[in-house]
Amino acid sequence: MRGRSDGGQKKRLITSLCAVAIFLGFLYVYYGSIFGSSSNGASALEYGGKSLRKIGSSYLGGDDESSTKSGLEDGDVVVPKTFPVCDDRHSELIPCLDRNIIYQMRLKLDLSVMEHYERHCPPPERRYNCLIPPPPGYKVPIKWPQSRDEVWKANIPHTHLAHEKSDQNWMVVKGEKIVFPGGGTHFHYGADKYIASIANMLNFSHNNLNNEGRVRTVLDVGCGVASFGAYLLSSDIIAMSLAPNDVHQNQIQFALERGIPACLGVLGTKRLPYPSRSFELAHCSRCRIDWLQRDGILLLELDRLLRPGGYFAYSSPEAYAQDEEDLRIWKEMSALVERMCWRIAAKRNQTVIWQKPLTNDCYMERAPGTNPPLCRSDDDPDAVWGVPMEACITPYSDHDQKAKGSGLAPWPARLTSPPPRLADFGYSNEMFEKDTETWRQRVENYWNLLSPKIEANTLRNLMDMKANMGSFAAALKERNVWVMNVIPEDGPNTLKLIYDRGLIGTTHNWCEAFSTYPRTYDLLHAWTVFSDIEKKGCSAEDLLLEMDRILRPKGFIIIRDKQPVIDFVRKYLSALHWEAVATADSSSDSEHEGDNVVFIVQKKLWLTSESILNSE
Repeated sequence: MRGRSDGGQKKRLITSLCAVAIFLGFLYVYYGSIFGSSSNGASALEYGGKSLRKIGSSYLGGDDESSTKSGLEDGDVVVPKTFPVCDDRHSELIPCLDRNIIYQMRLKLDLSVMEHYERHCPPPERRYNCLIPPPPGYKVPIKWPQSRDEVWKANIPHTHLAHEKSDQNWMVVKGEKIVFPGGGTHFHYGADKYIASIANMLNFSHNNLNNEGRVRTVLDVGCGVASFGAYLLSSDIIAMSLAPNDVHQNQIQFALERGIPACLGVLGTKRLPYPSRSFELAHCSRCRIDWLQRDGILLLELDRLLRPGGYFAYSSPEAYAQDEEDLRIWKEMSALVERMCWRIAAKRNQTVIWQKPLTNDCYMERAPGTNPPLCRSDDDPDAVWGVPMEACITPYSDHDQKAKGSGLAPWPARLTSPPPRLADFGYSNEMFEKDTETWRQRVENYWNLLSPKIEANTLRNLMDMKANMGSFAAALKERNVWVMNVIPEDGPNTLKLIYDRGLIGTTHNWCEAFSTYPRTYDLLHAWTVFSDIEKKGCSAEDLLLEMDRILRPKGFIIIRDKQPVIDFVRKYLSALHWEAVATADSSSDSEHEGDNVVFIVQKKLWLTSESILNSE
């Protein structure tokens, strides 16, 4: 009996081992293979299947079998041979605007003032150290200007807005595409006609809202899918289209997929990340904002952002409806803006346009104790990173008071004219002009290096991760692109110079994730950004993963930094599925940068096994 029992056990053991071997072999073939897949003419690589997140795994202490050692400077760090792929459900992850983090960290937020839509970044031990996968069936985005009117449905597989706003012409699903007719909640028959009507109300020549170049930068709050901003572009007006990641989820993602300047943000408790006197016009069309709350603090934030003589175009039932509640709101709002020294520039049908004063004279003439008060003399109206809003009026500087306005040249002359606020930094006109010329040459060299890989319409959404005075973006004026100019939160606040040049941008700390969806930029320009965060003690590896998150497949990164940084990045190319495009030194620059090197990489287009299967 013992002998027969042992024989049966051996047979069962052999059978089990064979079954395990076959199963492992299946996993190897299914998950380990790499093959091509056609997507809009571009090849896609498949990397494994659905990888679970690894919260808190830093890879700075991985095992030797799956990693190699590298160093940003002298110290060694461990470089993974490959990063895991995040779970497919994280294909739209925005780390600092992730509701799950709010729940996990048990943050006590005041929902009534929109704190849950503000930035709340995960601590290092809760970060996702994995690659964000594209959704099933992802395709290379449609090129501008065609993208203004249509995008691939597979890239943003959300049709909720198309059904909810079907009577307002926001967007329409047509086969494999989502089409944007140009409508909005207030302008069902097209943003172009609505924009012309606003210009007509203000008596601007030819019904052109740019007013012969005097209106260039616009803030559109509660922008929907940004059709207002999309149709301003043909008038040489650039809008910062702003909306939270709220019940109308993915509206900013649609805007960026269309190639329209946009950013996630909310009028909540913190100042918006833009300096004072940045916009000629602010716009709100049925944006569902309670402007009267907290002593008018949100309207006062718009006041801080508007230039002298700037406009606020407000299209809402309160401007025309006759029911009791709307009349109450209109009466209280009218009284508030009057105390703020705004005047009605025009009012027609469902739209009212207020204008901010050109000088401080009206503020000085108000009765003592009038609310809202003027801000304290020690308040810096340009300090914005994490700074709470205040219910006070920001008075003009002595320069603006004397100039009775911003003193800016009309567009496009203002792009290359030294801005009046240069003096705030002790910069001379000669320094500004030299910076402009230096970056013109550098951008020309970049495009020469990129030329084998790009065509005229390859790039649309660009980001300058350390923009200084905005000369990188200025050099791209004749190309059909727009640039998000980013200024470090702890450096010289030169973002106001960028806005004074007629460009747009934001403030950010690159030790944290940026407030945008994955796959939203075609090109990132990183001038000494890695060297800067190294000085702060932040993780260069985290920055690489963040850059990969926000970069579109087939997109490019231009790194301009010292040689050890370039060597560090090179060792991550395989793990990130990037490939080197070009390398050049900076010796040809008119202004030498010592040992800085230019390194250009391209992100490959890859899909997970599960994504490919789900799209078939």
